[in-house]
Amino acid sequence: MSKLEQVLILDPPSDLRFRGPFTDVVTTNLKLRNPSDKRVCFKVKTTAPRRYCVRPNSGIVDPGATVTISVMLQPFDYDPNEKSKHKFMVQTIFAPSNVNDLEAMWKDAKPDDLMDSKLRCVFEMPSDNDKMNELESTKAASVLNASKADGTSGAKAGSLSMDDTEMRKLMEECKRLQTEVGKLLDENRQLKDEGLRMRKANQFDSSVSKSSAMLSKDPASKSLPSLLVVIAAIFIGFFLGKFVL
Repeated sequence: MSKLEQVLILDPPSDLRFRGPFTDVVTTNLKLRNPSDKRVCFKVKTTAPRRYCVRPNSGIVDPGATVTISVMLQPFDYDPNEKSKHKFMVQTIFAPSNVNDLEAMWKDAKPDDLMDSKLRCVFEMPSDNDKMNELESTKAASVLNASKADGTSGAKAGSLSMDDTEMRKLMEECKRLQTEVGKLLDENRQLKDEGLRMRKANQFDSSVSKSSAMLSKDPASKSLPSLLVVIAAIFIGFFLGKFVL
């Protein structure tokens, strides 16, 4: 074991395990921890670069820091009879104090300065018990989602019923207001009719008073000519009598 392997701690230390089924991308994490007081450069290599996607595949680990590397296995047809020979290697070197170009540093590095740690890839397929557990967990998740959906639909139905109740209340309130408006209109018409009747009654009273006044004046006007006729007859009779005698 090299000096740098004792300083740079890998988690997991030896195997990268990938759990199937491998019909989709399967990701496992590799952690690099640097407990030393120096910066460490790393580079991740694999014997099957087309089968894996590694992010990040190189970089620098500061003193006391930890870097997480995602190793993504691409989908493939798994054959249990075929033993995988895929391997990974984490190549490391102490970082110079004034490093600017990592690629140039790796090219110019001496073989004695380079140290590495190898990891083996292990493929695991779920057993029958695991499949049953996964199936039960899937069913439980579907039941939970269905109950949530039912709760949501129930809440929606409750909100709809509340909306219907509020709508009925609003309709009843509108009908009540319309009834009150009709009553007010009837009262207004009655008041108008009452005012019209009162005006007609006043006009009738005034016309009656005028007629009575006119009637009271007519007998006096009629009695005056009658009196004049009587007086004229008396005078005529007086004169006629005097001439006859």
